[in-house]
Amino acid sequence: MSFVSVNIESGSETPVKLTRRALAKQRTRERVLSAARQLFSERGYEGATIRDIAQAAGMSTGAVFASFSDKSELFDEILTADYEVIYAQMKQAARDGETVADALLGLFGVAYSFHLEQLPLLQASIAVSWTRSDAAEKRARTDIKQLFALITDALERGVQAGELKADVDAKLVAEIAWDVYVANYRRAVYDGWTVENLVAHLREQLKLILAGVRA
Repeated sequence: MSFVSVNIESGSETPVKLTRRALAKQRTRERVLSAARQLFSERGYEGATIRDIAQAAGMSTGAVFASFSDKSELFDEILTADYEVIYAQMKQAARDGETVADALLGLFGVAYSFHLEQLPLLQASIAVSWTRSDAAEKRARTDIKQLFALITDALERGVQAGELKADVDAKLVAEIAWDVYVANYRRAVYDGWTVENLVAHLREQLKLILAGVRA
């Protein structure tokens, strides 16, 4: 049987070996994900069928189901991959902010820039959030908790720097900031707002939110 060695960083010197069959399966999976992302971004969740995705990927529907149990699993994997990318960028943006407002605008600005490039995909994810499986909901809540931790950390750093009151309820302020950030997407969807419009509007909203907890 033929093998291909793949080196990974670990304490062991033994390389991981993938069979050609495993590599072929992995490549098929990647083709399906790429085609699905494109169609979900163009048509939304309901508008993109497994048949359409298979056709776009140049394979049969059976090949798609060999990698994913259904469309919801396929969609969830795309969202998970996006989250991993955006979380790292938001984390860095929050760290780079010199003030609380800078940190919050930075991390939310990253999210606006990312999602506005594929707005129908974001709309689809919001719509699907009401009907997804318990397992998918659990994963989504875990991801959101990590994002809330970034916001809360920025607020707590503001307390330590003397920007905010020592007794500020960081969790509550984080929830308010998050709700405002999410609500602004309606401006992009229905009013055609750009990333610059959203960030400028959010800046004014954060001024009001933070004004009540300034030291």
